[in-house]
Amino acid sequence: MLDHLIRGAALVDGTGAPARPADVGLRDGRVAVVAPPGTVTEATRGSEEADGLVLAPGFVDPHTHYDAQLFWDPYATPSMNHGVTTVVGGNCGFTLAPLHPGRPGDADYTRRMMAKVEGMALRALEEGVDWGWHGFGEYLDALEGRIAVNAGFMVGHCALRRYVMGPDAVGGQPAPGQLREMVRLLHDAMDAGAWGLSTTQSSTHADGDGRPVASRHATPAELLALSRAVGEHEGTQIEAIVAGCLDRFEDAEIDLLVEMSAAAGRPLNWNVLTIDAAVPDRVPRQLLASERARKAGGRVVALTMPILTPMNMSLGTFCALNLIPGWGEVLGLPLPERIALLRDPAVRAEMLRRARSKEAGVFRRLADFARYVIGDTYSPANEGLTGRVVRDIAQERGQDPFQCLVEICAHDDLRTVLWPMPTDNDPASWALRRETWAHEDVLLGGSDAGAHLDRMCGAPYTTRFIGDCLRGRRLVGLERAVRMLTDDPARLFGLRGRGRVAEGYHADLVLFDPARIDAGPAALVHDLPGDSPRLDSRAVGIVSVRVNGVETVRDDRVTGAVPGTVLRSGRDTRTVSTR
Repeated sequence: MLDHLIRGAALVDGTGAPARPADVGLRDGRVAVVAPPGTVTEATRGSEEADGLVLAPGFVDPHTHYDAQLFWDPYATPSMNHGVTTVVGGNCGFTLAPLHPGRPGDADYTRRMMAKVEGMALRALEEGVDWGWHGFGEYLDALEGRIAVNAGFMVGHCALRRYVMGPDAVGGQPAPGQLREMVRLLHDAMDAGAWGLSTTQSSTHADGDGRPVASRHATPAELLALSRAVGEHEGTQIEAIVAGCLDRFEDAEIDLLVEMSAAAGRPLNWNVLTIDAAVPDRVPRQLLASERARKAGGRVVALTMPILTPMNMSLGTFCALNLIPGWGEVLGLPLPERIALLRDPAVRAEMLRRARSKEAGVFRRLADFARYVIGDTYSPANEGLTGRVVRDIAQERGQDPFQCLVEICAHDDLRTVLWPMPTDNDPASWALRRETWAHEDVLLGGSDAGAHLDRMCGAPYTTRFIGDCLRGRRLVGLERAVRMLTDDPARLFGLRGRGRVAEGYHADLVLFDPARIDAGPAALVHDLPGDSPRLDSRAVGIVSVRVNGVETVRDDRVTGAVPGTVLRSGRDTRTVSTR
């Protein structure tokens, strides 16, 4: 007997094959039968009619930071609402384990680091997670049986360094014995199911004390030793961030990524490839790492987003503006001093110079303040400005745009919400995206879901992308769009029995209305532990989401079921060798 039968959907199975009408029957968490409509005769406990709807594999998000949120939100919202059934966590070198049993303070250090570098609310981290583990396997065990999505995790280099070196992990170099201990810990984590190693050397990643995070102090020799360890385990990967990910790789960075992948014999992915027709040399430069890796026996894969992710900015709280070179020193000052400096013409001129300089990299996109839109305001002086463009207000007041923006924010004690309008929303940039997506080493993803919670909301990229493919720019067809969100990431990570709708595969499914599928606007809600805020986006046109055959979402509402699995390397992933 079948557990459930979905009748008459247009099946887009994830392989890229043309959509076809089908009945799909489920049993024991897997797809038991895929047949022409009306031909399934086996009895079923439940069924539904799906005429006019599309049935596709559940989407796979290859870059999230749900490591903490899953403890208070087992549904990984809003990702699961938007059809995501599998998430990859533990990215960018940051994980909540391992934690040294002899240093209870390491948990507090980790919380403060995650709050700073990934924009997670500190109160939520303190109140929503029990922090009762030490080893990485214990962390995975703490999630087992209590999550609605499938989740796999890399082990973070920063946690490995902190465990072995303590406070010396920031600024120090490991002794030979300490490096061996780091390698041993990594082996233990992968034995327990970690998907591999994640690391960062990005200049934007600082801990709760404002110091470069631990992995930024690692030498190439250390990174290669850890990479070789990854290659000794089945179904593993590497994820790495370097400073050049934000704009263009330096030669040494390309060499490092290539050598790490080749040493492991495993794919290495990085985040995120920014595509802008105004900077035509960026994509070829970034994909040079992929070209060189294949020649050296490795594979380097660039993640890129298929949408422009809306972001909230503020001069009063930590956001991407703080990452512009020289801006953090001003925006990190106490409020009165910050406002005074921002009102100083000489200070503003220097800030603008730094924001428009080569060293700002991809953050140069944030420097066109005339294009900013004013969001929420809080003072009578700013009444009526919400929704207006800074350029228009500045012209009315006879001010330059940045001066105008600063004065508006100052009236609100810098609480004003700012919406930067993207500069790469032009036809040429979208044409370049379509061309770049066809590259064999480019994968859609990079949502950062679970991080930067009150500043950006990348989780709905799946529904927004498919809606755009069906009713908007139509850059790719539906079948290819679905494959890019399902089978492509499943194959990169070696997921066993996931990414397609086929007999014997796990029944991770999304049923949607092609006439409506989309994402609602991002809105600030206060539903984190400690009443902390985050941006949320409602799913439009998602009728049902199933994880391992069990319905987890119906009409954008979670059902309360938690059928997700902690996906462990080897057991749930196979090796994707580069050799």
